[in-house]
Amino acid sequence: MTPAAIEVEHLTKRYNDVVAVNDIGFCVRKGGTTALLGGNGAGKTTTLSMLLGILLPSSGRITMLGENMLTHRHRVLPRVNFSSPYVDLPHRLTVRENLTVYAHLYGVAGVRGRIATLARQFDLEDLLSRPAGKLSAGQKTRVALAKALLNEPELLLLDEPTASLDPDTADWVRGMFRDYQRQTGATLLLASHNMSEVERLCDDVLVMKNGGIVDAGSPQTLLARYGRDTLEEVFLDIARDRRDGGTVRR
Repeated sequence: MTPAAIEVEHLTKRYNDVVAVNDIGFCVRKGGTTALLGGNGAGKTTTLSMLLGILLPSSGRITMLGENMLTHRHRVLPRVNFSSPYVDLPHRLTVRENLTVYAHLYGVAGVRGRIATLARQFDLEDLLSRPAGKLSAGQKTRVALAKALLNEPELLLLDEPTASLDPDTADWVRGMFRDYQRQTGATLLLASHNMSEVERLCDDVLVMKNGGIVDAGSPQTLLARYGRDTLEEVFLDIARDRRDGGTVRR
């Protein structure tokens, strides 16, 4: 079997009486692309935040790249990165300053050379001296992607990376992820509402609802299980508690 890049066991996050993530468990295969699906409030962002160490779980265990995240997070984070259109880089810093700060945080060697390489790759050379707050949405996306690849991560966590992008830019971003994975063998965990994107990119799918994992499998497996032609139809069946006109199994 392909080893797991991420193993989650009995993961729970409570906020007083609210259970945001409820005793979930899953594995993400090393070298593959896994989608984390669910409606707003399903628990996706909370789960990603716990994987990144931003939030401490109320209970449970997270193993990433063979390390326990609760006790050896410092060994893992230099090998991981994250991208989301909902997390802005500091607006007053230039693109170069932002990338330099993050490169040092990730312990990147040869910072100037690495930034120069990414600037050429993502067509950022004319933007390096511009404040991040003065960039267009497409330019911000390219800079965020460069930031996410600064440390050449073995594991890349993506929270709706193509949200609000025009179709051409979104297709370019998806192509960059595919190329990076093909070149490096990296593992991708993708939270998305774009079902066609998931069908194109992902080997495995995890579906969250009300803080729990309610279904999982390859896109083809889920399509067959629900008797549907698209993952969007499967998503709606799960969201509306129906399976072939009935109730979704738990």
